[in-house]
Amino acid sequence: MKPRNRRLALVVAGVAALGITAALVLNAFQSNLVFFFSPSQVAANEAPVNKTFRIGGMVESGSLKRLPDGVTVQFVVTDTAKHIPVQYKGILPDLFREGKGVIAQGRLESDGMFRAQEVLAKHDENYMPPEAADAIAKAQKGELPKK
Repeated sequence: MKPRNRRLALVVAGVAALGITAALVLNAFQSNLVFFFSPSQVAANEAPVNKTFRIGGMVESGSLKRLPDGVTVQFVVTDTAKHIPVQYKGILPDLFREGKGVIAQGRLESDGMFRAQEVLAKHDENYMPPEAADAIAKAQKGELPKK
């Protein structure tokens, strides 16, 4: 093989390797990307069904129920305009309370129940996730959050 052809083959192999690496990195990034939706957006069918996303708002007072298995809990997340039922199987964070801010990550099932894989609670008296605070403020004004 001539030196010129060898160089061309190396360049083509390098570009192909770079393309494959970029495709793998972008695919990994896309599969780990999780979007945030408010209960109003979920009720407006803006959230994907059977895909992982985060929902945030306040835990509705009086909505927390523990199922007989002792591990599964159900509660309602609200932005004061809309209400979404959530089911979570696991141990809730210590700071999880009714009337407090929460973000749950999971999937919205076709029956309308949000099945959470992870539940996050606020960490002090003044903190609420910015997305949840913004969603609640917009819901109180009667606006649907924009994508």
